[in-house]
Amino acid sequence: MIRQAIIPLAGLGTRLLPLTSVYAKELLPINGKIGLEYIIEECIDAGIKEIILIISKKKEIIRKYFHNDKFYQKIIKKKKDLRISSEYKKIIKYKKMIKFVYQNNPRGTGDAVLKTKNIVKDNFFLMLLPDDLIIKRNCSKDMILIHNKKKCSVMASMKVNKKTVNRWGIYSKKSDINKNNFYINDVVEKPDINSAPSNNAVIGRYILSKKIFKKLQNQKKGKGGEIHITDAIRKLINDGDKFIGHSFKGKYLDCGTMDGYIKSSMEISKI
Repeated sequence: MIRQAIIPLAGLGTRLLPLTSVYAKELLPINGKIGLEYIIEECIDAGIKEIILIISKKKEIIRKYFHNDKFYQKIIKKKKDLRISSEYKKIIKYKKMIKFVYQNNPRGTGDAVLKTKNIVKDNFFLMLLPDDLIIKRNCSKDMILIHNKKKCSVMASMKVNKKTVNRWGIYSKKSDINKNNFYINDVVEKPDINSAPSNNAVIGRYILSKKIFKKLQNQKKGKGGEIHITDAIRKLINDGDKFIGHSFKGKYLDCGTMDGYIKSSMEISKI
């Protein structure tokens, strides 16, 4: 049973400057709702009971967003606005589910995951990257279903343009399970275009085993001087752990770039 989800939020958000010079990118509105809320709602709909947000001291504004009770109580008492009351109730609901962990030095996603080692309780947990929105179908819920059947790790997959494989973690397939799922033979972080094993890319949804923490403790820095979760996953695969690639049915939106952020707002407004 997958009960916990972790969401790394400590990144600097430089690709969205100047918007992120004073504001956390995860709190930027997408069609009237903060981007992080779409991720939290996906978790709740998938049956997650506890959400661990990994932030830094520079992003305390995220914690404040969920702990600004006096501000709301004062406004609600004064204005009697039903919309504001409804939004505040929703924030209270989220706050009860959320724990905060700090990653004050941005050393990569693998390092961020390692910060949750003492909080993750079960053998498997869900991880979601906030830059990757998947709309129209709950990818996390579908991944949990395949995990429950196969009892192993699962990662989201999407075919990308072969010219862009050096931006992603890329899978090589071992064997197909069905039209939407396959066993992974290997995964490579940001391979060269000429050496990429496929154009099946890792997208920001993972169900991972607690075994990942042991690998991350000894993980050396990879490309860009960061500790990549992909490198630790590769070691687990080499040890014989089964990993499934899930070709999700929803629509992928990249909210981590300015162009993608603008397009995401337009796409969601059409729903």
